[in-house]
Amino acid sequence: MPGFELFGDKERAQVQEVLDSGVLMRYGFDGMRNGHWKAIELEKALAKRMKADHVHLVSSGTAALTVALASAGINAGDEVILPTFTFVASFEAVLSVGAVPVLVDVDDTLTLDPSAVEKAITKRTKVIMPVHMCGSMADLGALKALCHKYKLTLLEDACQAIGGSYEGKPLGSYGDLGCLSFDYVKTITCGEGGAVLTNDPDYYKNADHYSDHGHDHIGKDRGAENHPFLGYNYRISELHAAVGLAQIKRLDNFLDIQKKNYSILRKSLQNLSDITFRRVPEGGIENYSFLSFYMPTQELAQRAHKALGDAGVDSCFYWYDNNWHYHRKWDHLKDLKGLGYFSNQIYDGLPNYHNSDFTKSDHWVGRTISCLIKLGWTKNEVKQRAENMSRILREVL
Repeated sequence: MPGFELFGDKERAQVQEVLDSGVLMRYGFDGMRNGHWKAIELEKALAKRMKADHVHLVSSGTAALTVALASAGINAGDEVILPTFTFVASFEAVLSVGAVPVLVDVDDTLTLDPSAVEKAITKRTKVIMPVHMCGSMADLGALKALCHKYKLTLLEDACQAIGGSYEGKPLGSYGDLGCLSFDYVKTITCGEGGAVLTNDPDYYKNADHYSDHGHDHIGKDRGAENHPFLGYNYRISELHAAVGLAQIKRLDNFLDIQKKNYSILRKSLQNLSDITFRRVPEGGIENYSFLSFYMPTQELAQRAHKALGDAGVDSCFYWYDNNWHYHRKWDHLKDLKGLGYFSNQIYDGLPNYHNSDFTKSDHWVGRTISCLIKLGWTKNEVKQRAENMSRILREVL
C-alpha cells in the first residue's frame, strides 16, 4: 500500500522546486515563489481525481476529520456515530470538537452495520461517520438513506481507502464531507498531510478559514485578512504538498500494482473452503490495499496469525488484539484519559464502553486477518508469498 515504497525522482523534483524558492508556507510570500503554489496545485489535482467540487488540504488525516466536523457545525454534546473498528484518530477528532463518539458494531464489510447505526440514533445525533477500513467501504447507500431519514450529516473517513469507489464515485466524495490521509504509510503520501472533500461551498469556506486561525484569505496582504470566527492551525506545508503532488499523479499506477498483487494472493486462498473474504457492498470497488479474510473461528485466526508471523510472512494483522484499531484496547477513550479538559456533555454523554456489548463486532473482527498489499514486491516475492500463505493456512485448518 504505502506510496513511500516507490518514492523517487518525481517527488524529489517537486520538493526541490520548493527548496529553490525558499517558501515553505502555503500562504503569502507571493514574490518569492517563482510561481510555485504546491498546495493549491495538489488541491486542484485532488478535486479532479476525486470528483469533488472542493478540496482543502490540512496537516494530517486527523486534522481533516477535526476540520470537517467543525466545518459542519458539530458542537459540544452532539453525537457522532462511528464503528468499533477504526483508527483512534476517528474518535479523537470527535472529542476534539467537544462531541460524543458513539461506537456501534461492524458487520461482514468490517465497517458500520447500518442496522446497528439506526438503533444508536438519538435526538442528539448529528453525524454518521463510516470508516472505510483497509481499503473497502461501508454500505454507503444504506447509510445515506439513514442520513436523509433523520436529517444527519454523512462524513466519510476514507483515510485508508483513496482510490476505491462506490456507485462510480470515489470514496470520500459520496457523503456530505469526506476525509483523506496522506501520512507515511498511506497509498499515496505527503509524509504528513490530509484533505477535506466536499461539494458544499459553505463547508469548504469553513474548512479554509478554520484550519488557518480563522483567516478569511481575502486580499493579498495576509496581515490585513479578517477573522470571521476562531480557528486553529492545521495548515499543510508546501514541502509536504509537493510530495503529494508527485504522488497523486502516480495513484492509478499504484492502484494497478495493488490490484495485481492482491489478486494473486486472493487466488491462492480461494481454494481453501473454510476461508471466506470480507464483503464488498454491491456497487463498490475497493482500492486493494489489504486482503482481509475470515477464518472459521477466533482460535483458528489467532493460530493462523501466529503461524504466518513465525514463517516470516510479515505485514499480516490480527486487529482483534491491536492497540490502535479496535475498541477492546481503547481504555484512554473508555476512561477519558486526557491532558486537556473534557466537558460535562462528553462525560455525561459517553456510554459505559467497559460494559458495552460488541459481540457482533467481535464475531467478525475476532476471525479477521488482514494482509497489507505492498507496492515494492517483485513477481517472485508475490508468488512465493502466495504459496507460503496457502500452505500455512492449509496446515492451520
